[in-house]
Amino acid sequence: MIYLTLFLEFFKMGLFTFGGGYAMIPLIEETVLKYGWLETVGFSEMLGVCESTPGPVAINMATYIGSVQGGFLGSIVATVGVVLPSFIIILLIAAVLKNFTDHPIFKGFVRGVQPVVIGLILSTGVILFAKALGYVSLTEFNPDWISVIILGLLIGIYWLALKVFKKKLSAIQLILISAGLGLGVCGAQALIV
Repeated sequence: MIYLTLFLEFFKMGLFTFGGGYAMIPLIEETVLKYGWLETVGFSEMLGVCESTPGPVAINMATYIGSVQGGFLGSIVATVGVVLPSFIIILLIAAVLKNFTDHPIFKGFVRGVQPVVIGLILSTGVILFAKALGYVSLTEFNPDWISVIILGLLIGIYWLALKVFKKKLSAIQLILISAGLGLGVCGAQALIV
């Protein structure tokens, strides 16, 4: 039963999400919490890992959640579920509707979907940022000082690279620096405590 649930839920997400993996994050979070597959903290941690590993974030998340819930077969089922709708749609567009992108209805659809995609991505970013710093609810904030320190150090390093070395750090460099800062700060905290 878990395999069918994983497939159907991730298929539904893949079918109704436009704008890529980041636009899918709120739907994945809602589903994962609804079924109790992960807790809120576990979801945030898993999201950080999935964003830091190679590959599309939605596929990484589906694979991870499928693996946790149904082992190797679960990871395959969830991954196929999330990828299959896009695969089918692209095949249909490529095979049948070659000039479809110039059609006014298609253009209208894309223009209508764009604001929602942008809103989903922005809201996901703001929520993840707030949760990383300690936001719990509208009435509760428990500062995560390690995250605050790492963010401050990362901003300082980015500013230093930009102003002193006249070099903009790439996303890959920022991820690697953040991982190093996380290891360093958590390692220092472990030594102190």
